[in-house]
Amino acid sequence: QVHLVESGGGMVQAGDSLRLTCLGSGSPFLPYNMGWFRETPGKERKFVAAITRRSTETVYADSVKGRFTISRDNTMNRVYLQMTSLKPEDTAVYYCAADGPWSSQPELTGAADYDYWGQGTQVTVWS
Repeated sequence: QVHLVESGGGMVQAGDSLRLTCLGSGSPFLPYNMGWFRETPGKERKFVAAITRRSTETVYADSVKGRFTISRDNTMNRVYLQMTSLKPEDTAVYYCAADGPWSSQPELTGAADYDYWGQGTQVTVWS
């Protein structure tokens, strides 16, 4: 199984950018579709972005489309979330998640679609 650790969170001003990194260990990275989710207190974990094993497809939540970019480097066992034009409503704990290995299920936007999770990294955007 894969172990995931997020980093790169912080406190930034509205309009700024941040890049989150998720490092995988314990298993080759290629077999896993990867996703990013975020969660605020008292609310359910929400889908942000996902990327398939060989980066052939990416999916974004409407709220981040055009501002966030997901990418991965399988040789480095990393998946990234580049966040630009950050807004206060982007404030949340961001979680990296892995679906697999070699999952054939087509959906990548639900939390239940993923098997492994990181511990999360806090992103705070102030206006």
